[in-house]
Amino acid sequence: MGGVKNFIVKRVERKDIAHFIETHHYSKSINGCISDYCFALYDETEMIGAMFYGRMAMRNQWKKFGNSIYEVTELRRLVCIDNTPKNTESYFIGKTLRWLKKNTDIKVVVSYADEEYGHTGIIYRASNFKYMGQKKGAKIVVYNGKKYHDRALRNKYKGKLKPFAVKLNEALKNGEAIFRESKDKHCYIYRLKK
Repeated sequence: MGGVKNFIVKRVERKDIAHFIETHHYSKSINGCISDYCFALYDETEMIGAMFYGRMAMRNQWKKFGNSIYEVTELRRLVCIDNTPKNTESYFIGKTLRWLKKNTDIKVVVSYADEEYGHTGIIYRASNFKYMGQKKGAKIVVYNGKKYHDRALRNKYKGKLKPFAVKLNEALKNGEAIFRESKDKHCYIYRLKK
């Protein structure tokens, strides 16, 4: 594997990184995530990292960080394979932040480090994000060994619950799934523009 400075960052389509993220990211999922800007990290031709930015998960959450929904984006997923050199993630983040600053009207990037998975945000601090404190954990559904935000129970399409929402509600009713509170998340922001 080459050195960090030799790695190549490319803007890609969601379909180009979906399998990589679902394989390597701790969440194993990109379901429900809006992905406006997707990037891949390559060591020559091998993909070794992927990330995407998109609108914030919770409706109107952007109001805490900007004056318009178009000024705020969230770093929704970031993952690199395990054996990358030190500083790979911060190099990757830095390259994509510079791209966003140059090519979009986004002013603020928000990201969360999830204590549920043992994350505190070291990579964001190393990338010059500002720590904004903790966000209270959410109610989650644990089903088949996976964790889902409770809004997965209410996901609709054309006014009807989506099939997975129906399945999840049934699993809660028959005891195959349970509710519990997740741990807190650490919030970080990076200002691209004033």
